[in-house]
Amino acid sequence: MTVNADSCFGADDKEWPPGFRFHPTDEELVVYYLKRKICKKRLKLNIIREVDVYKWDPEELPGQSILKTGDRQWFFFSPRDRKYPNGARTNRATRQGYWKATGKDRIVVCNSRNVGVKKTLVFYRGRAPNGDRTDWVMHEYSLDEEELKRCSNVQDYYALYKVYKKSGAGPKNGEHYGAPFKEEDWADDEFQCVNGMFTPDIPVKKHNEVTLVDNFIQSAQLEPPLNDFEEIIKQIGEEPAHNELQNNDFTYLLPQVCVMVISSTFHPFLSL
Repeated sequence: MTVNADSCFGADDKEWPPGFRFHPTDEELVVYYLKRKICKKRLKLNIIREVDVYKWDPEELPGQSILKTGDRQWFFFSPRDRKYPNGARTNRATRQGYWKATGKDRIVVCNSRNVGVKKTLVFYRGRAPNGDRTDWVMHEYSLDEEELKRCSNVQDYYALYKVYKKSGAGPKNGEHYGAPFKEEDWADDEFQCVNGMFTPDIPVKKHNEVTLVDNFIQSAQLEPPLNDFEEIIKQIGEEPAHNELQNNDFTYLLPQVCVMVISSTFHPFLSL
């Protein structure tokens, strides 16, 4: 299977079985996706779209996402004013409401160094300061100033956003935002089944295997074949006597044993 943005998270959300989803950590979002975006380095998969999130109401953002997996969280790159990389002067108003920061900013740490800042925002419907709080939440990731210095010739600055909707008011620790599983969606999905196990067609790479017996046969083919049984007896008789062995060294007999075994393969009467 060729992995690309379309086959992995594209229009066909049944390319992968249930449970496969885009679920990066905070460190991965900042150090890999966001930093490489700012440094103009290639991303392995183009799965995060560049969108000005404040020009859309939260209900409209899922339709702007490249990811079409059915998961209930969406990711975006959004341009940021370089003068205010931490969003101090960002206008967070949309057509139907506004995003308001809540809680304390969190430092994203990777390999014992600060690499970014994570800010949590909640969407309010209406105009500030009298808006109605909703269940829409957005995490805003920005690159740390010291980490930004590791990039050369930075011209465009971005923040990375993760948007999702909670199931209700209050903290929802441990809540999952993966695509809801529906068994009927997979009713027509069939694979060859053997002993209760699904066996999709996976190419198997063949390896060249050389056994010890093959080596013996190849070695024997390099030796001239013995003509008759008398020559074998004569050859054995010319070897040193057993009482001449020193320090229990029998290793010199090993080649002769190999010759006897190989020779019996080519002379049927030796095995009688």
